[in-house]
Amino acid sequence: MPFDGFPREGLKFLRELRTNNDKRWFDAHRDTYDRALLEPARDFVEAMGDELGPDVHADPRVNGSIARINRDTRFSKDKRPYKHHLDLWFWKGDGPSRQNAGFWFRLTPDRLILGAGMHHFEPNVLARYRAAVGPELRRLVDKLPKDVDVGGRTYKRPPAGYAADDPLILHSGLYAGLELPVPKETHTAAFPAFCAKRYGPLAPLVDWLAAL
Repeated sequence: MPFDGFPREGLKFLRELRTNNDKRWFDAHRDTYDRALLEPARDFVEAMGDELGPDVHADPRVNGSIARINRDTRFSKDKRPYKHHLDLWFWKGDGPSRQNAGFWFRLTPDRLILGAGMHHFEPNVLARYRAAVGPELRRLVDKLPKDVDVGGRTYKRPPAGYAADDPLILHSGLYAGLELPVPKETHTAAFPAFCAKRYGPLAPLVDWLAAL
C-alpha cells in the first residue's frame, strides 16, 4: 500500500511501551503495534526503496530492513524484552546486510535519528579501510553537513606502520548521523522524501565505504 505516514498512535504505543516494558503488556497491545507501527513501516520501507534507488536494499520484512522490536537480552544486564523505538536499515552491497554500508533510521516517541555508514569494520574491511584512508576520504568527510556528527573513532594510537597525521586512521567504523525532534512530516506521505533529502549528503560516504 502507498505510505500515508506513521499514525500518531504508533508513537503513543512506543511511549507507553517505554514505561510498560513487559510481555504481558505488549501481548495485550500487539494489535496496536502491528497496525500503527509494523504495517506502516513496511509501506515506508518500500517507499524509501523508491527514494534511495535500485542499488540500495530496502526489504519490507522483519529481519530485512525492519529490525525486530524484541531485544536480545542474552548477554545484557538490561533484561527489558522490547525496544521502545522503531529501527530500520537500508544497505548497499551483497552478503550479510550488517556487514555492508548503508543508511539507518530510528524513530522514538520524541526523536528521529538518521545516519549512514558502517558502525563496525570486520577485520578484512578494516585492513582495506586503513589502506584507503587519505585525502579523498578526508575531503568527503569535511564536506558533510555541519549538523551531522561523525563517529567510529575508537583507537587512541594509530596501528603499527601508519602515520598519525589523519585521525580517520583511528576509526574501527565510520558513520555520520543527525538527530532531530520528530518532524510533522512523520505523519504524512511526505516523510520518505523528507528522510531521503537528509540521506542525500551522506550518500557519498556510503558509496565510498561500499567500494572498499
